[in-house]
Amino acid sequence: MMSKRRVGAALGTALVCVATAGPAAAQTAFPTKPIRLVCPFPPGGTTDLVARLVAQKFTEAWGQQVVVDNRPGAGGVIGTEMVAQAAPDGYTVLLGSITTHAVNPALYKSLKFDPIKDFAPVSLVVSSPQLLAVHPSVAAKSVKEFVALAKAKPGQLNYGSAGTGTSPHLTFELFRSMAAIDVVHVPYKGTGPAITDLVGGQVQAMITGVVALMPHVKSNRLRALGVTSTKRVAALPDVPTVAESAVPGFDVSSWFGVFLPARTPRPIVMKMNQEIVKILTNPEVRQRLIDQGADPASGTPEEFAAYVKSEMTRWGQVVRSTGARAD
Repeated sequence: MMSKRRVGAALGTALVCVATAGPAAAQTAFPTKPIRLVCPFPPGGTTDLVARLVAQKFTEAWGQQVVVDNRPGAGGVIGTEMVAQAAPDGYTVLLGSITTHAVNPALYKSLKFDPIKDFAPVSLVVSSPQLLAVHPSVAAKSVKEFVALAKAKPGQLNYGSAGTGTSPHLTFELFRSMAAIDVVHVPYKGTGPAITDLVGGQVQAMITGVVALMPHVKSNRLRALGVTSTKRVAALPDVPTVAESAVPGFDVSSWFGVFLPARTPRPIVMKMNQEIVKILTNPEVRQRLIDQGADPASGTPEEFAAYVKSEMTRWGQVVRSTGARAD
């Protein structure tokens, strides 16, 4: 058993270490002021919906306001760049995605940030299959019928996306290529505006996150044709996969995760990671996400970093194969 003298010496040493720890010491009281959670896309899309859930739960857990700051533009580049250049103190956070960290590095040749070196990955949050949906005026009631309709009317059908080079755009381009159909791309500045025009009939089809399209499918303002993952979604059990319907081998899921600027002290990274894990093990939160068509996902910062690198490789190949270009 340690003597009182040894305990006192050890305590003194610990206090000296804390006093000289610099930025890392600040994490003991983190957070002490409001946090800005940057969503690099407009309100209404899947990224925004996930960001607001994370912000709400962080606020409840820490007693400090976590404010979602929508900074859309250039397919997510503007908001992502802002976080890359922010102070590494934990008070500016990015809700990144497959678009910001896997697609954009291949699509844009002159990014002002490095998606690996300029960020500290915290944790994956959700993985979300995407959904092919059409306006009710479109005659097709299945993926097979949509493919047949597109082949019968080459260049006459159109589809909307969150913007050139975004994950929904490249996913539809991959679908178009594998199904050998000719449809016209109509890019928007974000998922929300694209969905608004899809519901209004200005565009005829769209592939984007299940979470964003689910309310419109349930209200019968849109018709769901197929999910892009290899397995059906629990929230839409009667909607088949694109692969089983008409395009064998088709498999795409979006993902969303939390990033901090590089050089953020490790204790802050881990505190945020542990809170995300706690949030996603909450049965109510998990069921809420599943009901919206998303799969709760979390892990260590190292696991998330490895996943991002693998996704960069995969989507770099898709960008090259589809010939996609940024505006």
